[in-house]
Amino acid sequence: MTIIPDGMGQGPVLQEAMRELEAAIHDARVAFDCIGLGEIDRASTSALTARVAIDAAVTALQAAQSQSPLGGGDDLGPGDHILR
Repeated sequence: MTIIPDGMGQGPVLQEAMRELEAAIHDARVAFDCIGLGEIDRASTSALTARVAIDAAVTALQAAQSQSPLGGGDDLGPGDHILR
């Protein structure tokens, strides 16, 4: 079971990142199911939309980090090269 926080107390940019990640999770699950059903074209489309949603979430997270008084710069920490 996955618990997805409701975003209360978060800024609108972080809430948007959370929504995009939820959409990516959904699209990735659809792609997974489509592969199992042999619907490769639909799986490809769903995988692509999942990737677009993740890209949007990364952009929102970078914006939130740059607005954060603690975040400041563009160092995202371990794995930041993956996000760029």
